[in-house]
Amino acid sequence: MSGNEVFGLTIVEAGARLRAGEHSPVELTRALLQRIDSLDPELHCFITLIGERALRQAQEAERELRSGRDRGPLHGIPVALKDLYATEGVRTTCHSAVLQDWLPAYDATAVTRLKQAGVIFLGKLGMHEFAFGGPSVDAPFPAVRNPWNTAHIPGGSSSGSGAALAAGLCYGALGSDTGGSIRTPASHCGVVGMKP
Repeated sequence: MSGNEVFGLTIVEAGARLRAGEHSPVELTRALLQRIDSLDPELHCFITLIGERALRQAQEAERELRSGRDRGPLHGIPVALKDLYATEGVRTTCHSAVLQDWLPAYDATAVTRLKQAGVIFLGKLGMHEFAFGGPSVDAPFPAVRNPWNTAHIPGGSSSGSGAALAAGLCYGALGSDTGGSIRTPASHCGVVGMKP
């Protein structure tokens, strides 16, 4: 499988290819992890990449799908999370020095529900600090770059979510939105963003 076969697919297309047996969750996850390794050093979408864990989740999803256990349309789909959502045992920083080493002992409700749906988590995405204001100039992590032109901003506060999706680093990305924090990065990066 060449990487070009899996990049640029919508989340629906990726799910359809999984169900048709054209690709497996492990193939999709490996291809995306390679793409992240290639592009993210310049884009800075990911604060925390959990590649080994993602591959284990992909292997489990593959076993379940092959055995006939299909949890639904998101089962086996690699996605990424805004680093605002608590993830048990995975660093959650809110893109701030204040929380740069926080390892939650629990999952956010949205994360729990996505796990139950069989989603594969690639990692945690950059954002505006505490989902407020503009890009942080003094944060311990680099600001996310727009994949279409790295001299431009990707919008915020879910900047990593919009940029990662536009760059083909994941098939879906979870953000949060009170005053445009999903919709603005979506418009800056040329993808669809929906306010929950």
